[in-house]
Amino acid sequence: MTVRTRWLIAIVIAPVLWGVACHDTDAPTAPPIPPDVQALKTSLAPYSSLALAKNAGYAVALTDCMSNGDEGAMGVHWANPELIDARTEALKPEALIYEPGTDGQASFVGVEYIVPFALVAKTAPAPELFGQKFTQNDVFGVWALHVWTHRSNPSGLFASWNPRVRC
Repeated sequence: MTVRTRWLIAIVIAPVLWGVACHDTDAPTAPPIPPDVQALKTSLAPYSSLALAKNAGYAVALTDCMSNGDEGAMGVHWANPELIDARTEALKPEALIYEPGTDGQASFVGVEYIVPFALVAKTAPAPELFGQKFTQNDVFGVWALHVWTHRSNPSGLFASWNPRVRC
C-alpha cells in the first residue's frame, strides 16, 4: 500500500471513526408525534399548497404574517369560516398557517384551532384537543390552539410561536 493510499484511507475513515466514538447516545431526540396528531398531519395532505387550501374553503386571511421577536413567528392564518363555531374537530382545523416565501410561494407550517369567546365564554373552562387546553387570545377574542404539523418547533408541538417560521 502506498503512502498516498494510506493517507487517503485515513482522511476518509478518520472522521467516521471520530463520529462514532463521539456519538452521545443520551442526546435528546425530538419526541415522537402523538398518533392523533400524526392522523391530523396525514389528513392535511390536500392543503400542501395555499392554492389548494383556498379551493377547499380556507380562503379568508385572518392575519398578516405574525411575528414576535425572539419567540418566532406564526405565519399567515387562512381560515375556513364555515368551521369557526363552538366545536373543535381534530381533523378539521379552523385555520391553516402558511409562511410567506421570498418567491411568492407559501409554505404550509401548521394549523390553528379557533373557538370565539362569543360562542364559548372567556370565563368558561378552556376547550381541549389532543390533551391540550386552548389558550385565551384577548386580541382576537378567541380560544386558540396551534399545532405545528409541517414545521418542527423547538418550543413545542403546541407552542404559540415557532422560531423556525419567518415573516
